[in-house]
Amino acid sequence: MPDGAVSHATPDSQIFGLSKSAARRISVLLRDEDEARAKFMRVAVEGGGCSGFQYVFSFDATRNEDDHAFEKDGVEVVVDEVSLDLVRGGELDYVEELIGSYFQVVNPNASSSCGCGTSFSL
Repeated sequence: MPDGAVSHATPDSQIFGLSKSAARRISVLLRDEDEARAKFMRVAVEGGGCSGFQYVFSFDATRNEDDHAFEKDGVEVVVDEVSLDLVRGGELDYVEELIGSYFQVVNPNASSSCGCGTSFSL
């Protein structure tokens, strides 16, 4: 892929996905954000959390050279290359339960995760 290019996953070559629930919630949240400040959700992985790595969710309008974009129902999620290696094959989901609502990454690479689901280990 040329420098600065952004990959777009297709259904038969899915590297990372998002559930209908996540796409719906992101769409609502983006409508509430300032258009100049937010165009897509960014999913990143950082060192830390109670299990070694933690997920970071934010809204962004600027793409980086190592970003990969994934789309569902007109909603885009962007993952940088380093983070993508850690969540490859996973899916961003939005869960609504009695105790609250939250985004979570269903990550097949995680050997364990904390009770709150925001951190994991490999």
